[in-house]
Amino acid sequence: MGLPDHHLTEGELRISSFHPHWKRLIVPFIALVVIVLASGAGIFFVPDGFEYATYARIAIAVIAVILLTVWAFVPYLRWKNTAYVLTTHRFTISTGVLNKSTDEIPMTKVNTVSSDQTLVERMLGCGTLTVESAGERGQIALRDIPSIQEVRAQLFRLVEDASDGEVEARNRPA
Repeated sequence: MGLPDHHLTEGELRISSFHPHWKRLIVPFIALVVIVLASGAGIFFVPDGFEYATYARIAIAVIAVILLTVWAFVPYLRWKNTAYVLTTHRFTISTGVLNKSTDEIPMTKVNTVSSDQTLVERMLGCGTLTVESAGERGQIALRDIPSIQEVRAQLFRLVEDASDGEVEARNRPA
């Protein structure tokens, strides 16, 4: 998920891998239910005596498939193909369904790690993680991070370890 094991460098360990929080799927799920119910009702209530009943039912089904694709399937694919990987050496953000985009932030370049949560996000255990790095992009805000406090603590611990040189010392053979 996100970063295959064969892409890890020597001595690099995967700490955690995750997708955005499941709350991103609430609206697509509601859209799925509404479209299926509406199209089912539309197909059911087309009068049998109607001259173009078959064409009307086919049109309703085609429109339903198009709407399901746009409002339910594509958002699910975006969610499924967004991956965050935290390793001992870097934080990797992979996005994209057909085209893949990957951002990597080396732990040694991370300056600040902060999190923001609304009341609803606190209840769901997710939030926005902001990572400020010394790279050219500067600051990256990652929305809907699950278990935000755990991820922030892990990331902060790894940044501290990287700045202290503990990661290299721990992974060095004795």
